[in-house]
Amino acid sequence: MIDAGVYSPRMSASVQIVPVATNRQRKAFVDLPFRLYRDDPNWVPPLKGEALGLITPEKNGWFSHAEAQLFLAMRGGQVVGRISAHIDTLAQKMPAEQGFGPGSGQWGLMEAEDEATFRLLLDRAETWLRDHGVTRALGPISMSIWEEPGLLVAGNDHPPTVMMGHHKAEYRGWVERAGYRPVKQLLTYDLDITQEFPPLVRRIIRSGEKNPSIVIREVDKSKFFEEAHIILEILNDAWSDNWGFVPLTEPEIADVGVKLKPIVFNDLIRIAEVDGRPVAFMITLPDLNEAIAPLKGSLLPFGWAKLLLWLRRPQVRTMRVPLMGVRKELQSSRLAGQLAFMMIEAIRLAAITRYGASRGEIGWVLDDNQGMNSIATAIESRVNKVYQVYEKAL
Repeated sequence: MIDAGVYSPRMSASVQIVPVATNRQRKAFVDLPFRLYRDDPNWVPPLKGEALGLITPEKNGWFSHAEAQLFLAMRGGQVVGRISAHIDTLAQKMPAEQGFGPGSGQWGLMEAEDEATFRLLLDRAETWLRDHGVTRALGPISMSIWEEPGLLVAGNDHPPTVMMGHHKAEYRGWVERAGYRPVKQLLTYDLDITQEFPPLVRRIIRSGEKNPSIVIREVDKSKFFEEAHIILEILNDAWSDNWGFVPLTEPEIADVGVKLKPIVFNDLIRIAEVDGRPVAFMITLPDLNEAIAPLKGSLLPFGWAKLLLWLRRPQVRTMRVPLMGVRKELQSSRLAGQLAFMMIEAIRLAAITRYGASRGEIGWVLDDNQGMNSIATAIESRVNKVYQVYEKAL
């Protein structure tokens, strides 16, 4: 008997790997996880329209500087696996020491019934990458580094928050047995936001509040794209030396803006100004997964009405902080930490009093980002999920 969890070439004999070329195949690509995870209580079904948008070039600004090929694994007329292979031309222009660089390519969106099917899919993705001049593959990255990077290797026992991935625990062994080695870990931190911060942090916040040159302001959603460009400019500066950094482009910002605008609330996004100049920001999102989980991927027949009602004023357990940044010139200063604590505290209070939240999740955070990890430790949060990016020479 063959163990379905262990790779065996004999298991792959009846599997055919086909490139995705039609709308019907794209739909099948999106539908597969709904079958594979139907018995997993911690998987949150995405809205199928959003999942289709991710892999459709006309609906995802990332394709303005990238190309991708999707593959399906078929057995007996049924889809039993999927994977994407992709090349980001902006990522290839970044310094190699920052994670990507010349000759780099990625794969992602991987799901499979068994290890043998996964190995066939991965082999086909690697072949496509080699044929396009790639000498080093990183994965899983689905598909931009700004979307759902990394394989979940710790924290599979509880649901992900909005815009975070969830994977089967056995995938880790499959990836590592295929010759991939870990290159970077991405952490998320869990925080009880109903508790006040430690005395030292509170003193730092009070000191900042007495400083007339510091202003922590809410964003103005009526000026959505103006505010977005302020944040983008800080972000591209603050993150420019980070591992895996690829600058966000105008087409991506436009598409992300359309997607995120419904869950953007003025009091949950803050910009820190010093002497009138924007120098830091913090974005917090109510956990949309709490609202969409019961919809099972569809807004029909009444899901859209339920979601619209929720969006008017979300009442949630969890808030997620997906992005925070301080201009590079300030990152080694005391002021950087002070601004971060002040923004966190302002949003913490709004999240509790106006949205009923009791829990925060910060991340992802690079495992070697000392500044952000120190801030997370100072406010007594703990790592609750670990995502791992792997690499392999081709």
